Amino acid sequence: MPNQPPAWRHNFARRSSGILLHLTSLPGDHGSGDLGPEAHRFLEFLERAGQSWWQMLPIGPPGHAPAFSPYDSASAFAGSPWLVSLTALAREGLLASPDLKPVPGLSSRRVNFAATLRFREERLRQAFASFRHRRGERGRAFRSFCDLNADWLEDFTLFAALRRHSGGKPWTDWDKEVRTRQPVALRAAGQRLRDEVAAHRFVQFEFDQQWRALREHAQRRGVGLIGDLPIFVAHDSADVWCHQGLFQLDGYGRPRQVSGYPPDRFNRNGQHWGHPQYRWAAHEQTGFAWWVRRFARVFELFDAVRIDHFLGFTRTWSIPAGAPSPRSGRWVKSPGSGLFAAVQQRLGARPMIAEDLGHVTAADIHLRDTFGFAPMRIFQFGFGSEPDSADHLPHQYPPLCAAYPGNHDNNTLAGWFQELRSAQRSRVLDYTGGQPATIHRDSIRALFASPARLVICPLQDILGLGSHARMNVPGTAHGNWTWRLESTPSTTIAKTLWCQAGLFGRSPSPRTCGQKSVSPP
Repeated sequence: MPNQPPAWRHNFARRSSGILLHLTSLPGDHGSGDLGPEAHRFLEFLERAGQSWWQMLPIGPPGHAPAFSPYDSASAFAGSPWLVSLTALAREGLLASPDLKPVPGLSSRRVNFAATLRFREERLRQAFASFRHRRGERGRAFRSFCDLNADWLEDFTLFAALRRHSGGKPWTDWDKEVRTRQPVALRAAGQRLRDEVAAHRFVQFEFDQQWRALREHAQRRGVGLIGDLPIFVAHDSADVWCHQGLFQLDGYGRPRQVSGYPPDRFNRNGQHWGHPQYRWAAHEQTGFAWWVRRFARVFELFDAVRIDHFLGFTRTWSIPAGAPSPRSGRWVKSPGSGLFAAVQQRLGARPMIAEDLGHVTAADIHLRDTFGFAPMRIFQFGFGSEPDSADHLPHQYPPLCAAYPGNHDNNTLAGWFQELRSAQRSRVLDYTGGQPATIHRDSIRALFASPARLVICPLQDILGLGSHARMNVPGTAHGNWTWRLESTPSTTIAKTLWCQAGLFGRSPSPRTCGQKSVSPP
């Protein structure tokens, strides 16, 4: 792309705004959103709306049933197979038109994960059968991709093949020689499952090709992509299987200590996430090599990153495996300063958002500010009773911060407002100068007018949707991550956003709307 600045030049130095929407929430006929035409249409909407950023949730393979959480992935490096566009595969000649016909069980309103994953996997395998005999430029591109990404691709594809061959058993239930990664056993497994391994390589190649096309389109539209890096990885993942010495495991590979969080504003009983805790001393001995590669990978895909559970980089809530309650945990220190120093030495300064929500300590603030990360501010929290509530009111925001009405763990603005007590509702209305029927627009206007350089709004709040559109309820395993948009937002919504972005100096090409309507470019 000639005359296009490098992706990392997207930063938080100027006033800007964007939208939070996970790819699976996009419209489409195949059970969930993906990297296909609707993702490109959404980029065009963002440009028309004067928005500079598109933030997503983690894009790796989601976790197992029943949660299917994007924060419990089988790989910290691989892309989700279910985000590969079947429409794009058909355009490539790898699928036929009848293959794209939806089947019963797929919904345009909610992601039915079981039906969607089954439908998509069948068609990905059909596409691989068509692709494996390809030669020429596409074949060369495939081989180049495999060579360039071999450091994580070979481990992940063998892991995925072994898990499928075992009927979905966790790696701790595999044969001892494979579980403990004996070289002879790994070579034999790779040879025995070479066709299955090749199929997973193909899917990751297609993900990469489609992602590159989306990223280039975003660059042309002036839109930066913000990714999400979870602090923990799933126990049943290629990462833990391949790097067992970096995690607190027993002799059978089972976690000794797992992740979670003590009681807080999200959950009065605390949260039990269940990821294996790190052996931080082992990471320090390697110069944090695995972490540096993780950050390098996320910046291969995104222009900026939100660091999930940033507080965990100063200390984590460590719960004994098998403990009956998250309350059984204790705080264990984490070497965040050394880790981020290693990342910065390798990658340089990059735009990062620190999800510093919860029991924030002086150590958290020092770590965040030392490396210049943008803190998060949540409008909804500004009307609570916690000690830090006032910090979340828009007039209190520092310039370097990422301000949100709420994030993926919050209710929507409209749903949140409906659940408030009468006195709290009055406070919100007094603060915004708004009305109950337009509280989503009034709240977002307050955010746009704030000193915060970066404002990110969930699309559900832009649309004024109620609690039915909530993405996640922390501490619950059922019914999350399923909300879908039925069609690209209208021109009227784009025009309203574009005017508001211009009015508050957040548009890439600042303009004012005045009394007469002005069409966006």
